[in-house]
Parts: sequence; C-alpha cells; structure tokens
Amino acid sequence: MIQAKNLTKIFISGDQRIVALNELSFSVPEGQFLAVTGRSGSGKSTLLYQLGLLDLPTSGEVLIDSVDMVPVSENERTMTRLNDLGYIFQDYAILPSLTAIENTVVPLLMQGYSTEEAEQKAKKALERVGLLDRMNNLPSQLSGGQQQRVAIARAIGHDPKIIFADEPTANLDSETSDQVIQTFIDLNREGQTIVMVTHEPEYAKLAHRTITMADGKIVSDVMNPQK
Repeated sequence: MIQAKNLTKIFISGDQRIVALNELSFSVPEGQFLAVTGRSGSGKSTLLYQLGLLDLPTSGEVLIDSVDMVPVSENERTMTRLNDLGYIFQDYAILPSLTAIENTVVPLLMQGYSTEEAEQKAKKALERVGLLDRMNNLPSQLSGGQQQRVAIARAIGHDPKIIFADEPTANLDSETSDQVIQTFIDLNREGQTIVMVTHEPEYAKLAHRTITMADGKIVSDVMNPQK
C-alpha cells in the first residue's frame, strides 16, 4: 500500500542544515495498523507528512499503490489526497462555524458526490464513531473527544485507502484517548490501513507494528503481539 525508498527531508534554517529524515526505506502493507513513535524532534510527524503527500521530500520516493507520488503533478497529488487518503490531526482541524454533519459533508461534496449522497455517507461515518445523535451540534457544543471523533468521521466518510493520524490523542484525557484509539482498532479490524504518529507507548503497542524513530532514522521496527 505504501512504500518509502531512501526518503530524505532536509530543512534549511539560516546557515543550519537539519536532516529531519535520513534515507528511510520501509513499506506498509494493505490493512496494517502502523504506529510511529519517538521523542519530540525525532522526525515522526515529518515522516507522516511525506507519506501523506502533505509535503515533498528532499529526495527519495513515496509510492502509493506502486505509483511514485513525488514526481507527479501537484494536481495529481491533490486528487490522491482528496480521494484516497484521510487525515486526523491533534488540533481536530474542523471548521468551528459548521455542524458535525456539515464538517463531514464538505470533503464529500468536493469529491463530487451529490448533496444527498454526501449526507448519507456523512451520517454513516458519524454513526460509526457514535456521534449520529450530535450531528447538528457545532464544535463549540462538543467535547474535545467528540470533536476528534467528528474529525475521524470526516476522514473515513469517503472510505479512504489509508488514514494518517498525527498525535490524535495529544489534547485528550486518558478516557477519551482510549475511546479514540478503540475507534482506530475497530476501523482497522474492518480492513482500514492506518498510519498513526503517537508519543504514547501504550497506544503504539495496540497497533500491529511499531516503528520507533530517533534523529530522523528508524531505530526499531517491531511487530506487536496481538491480544
């Protein structure tokens, strides 16, 4: 599903050269739940941005379904992001002036679904995350955990090939974090491929596999025992 080949990302700040990713190579098969962990500054979020086509690497390849997405046009990358990928961020990134269902409908309309089709898909996604009864609530009327579940509904509404989650529990209490991670586990059991960046070792262990990063390199890549 995903392949990284000699993936390198270098940032230039003044006269300083920062190697955020240092020639990483690995693959993520379809249906795998991968956790990426490591200390702050290890390169884990930078890696997610490269794999999720949200940024371009300095060098190397990022293949989605065997297609290298680095040299393609920005329009092709945009269409791949819109149609094949879903994103969840630690700050939720939902629109404060739109209700839960409206936030979930927007990307579906952008993908060309009719209003009726988009609403049906949005309701199904909100039901999957347990928020159908709150679909007409604004974000300000929802808890942090509920807002993150709206973000998950928005990410899964179009049945993406891959979900990318960047520290999805960072702003949540432990009980709510557990609920969000359980949602990911349930989605993965249904076949959803997930790449999740997390600084929480206990959540990383719930994935099929954990990659640990340090100084832009992979220092550990292990399969987790499944309970």
